Amino acid sequence: MTTAAHPAFGTDTLRRGIEADTSAALVSLYADDAELRVVDRHTQPSHPKVLHGRDEIAAVLDDVYSRDMTHTLEACVVQGDHAAYCESCRYADGTRVLSESMLTLRDGKITGQMMIQAWDE
Repeated sequence: MTTAAHPAFGTDTLRRGIEADTSAALVSLYADDAELRVVDRHTQPSHPKVLHGRDEIAAVLDDVYSRDMTHTLEACVVQGDHAAYCESCRYADGTRVLSESMLTLRDGKITGQMMIQAWDE
């Protein structure tokens, strides 16, 4: 008898989540106890924005995915219990956003994410 393995986290799964029209598929990739740290112009490295748990992360992603913009996974590397990826986004007015993320994975779910983002101003 074989045992069921934990779902594998992979580039295709991440791409479907990021490039979807809603945040639901992306939110489903996070563990209940996930932590997301965001560094950008407003939340600099000494004081990053920190979101605790899937619910806080979902609230932010719901807001982002409600905007008139597209999301594209540019590159992704998965190795063991870590992954890194580059995402580009474009608002309808042409404003661009780029982000780089490093992920920690457990049992096929994201448990930690450090995101660094920059956008046109």
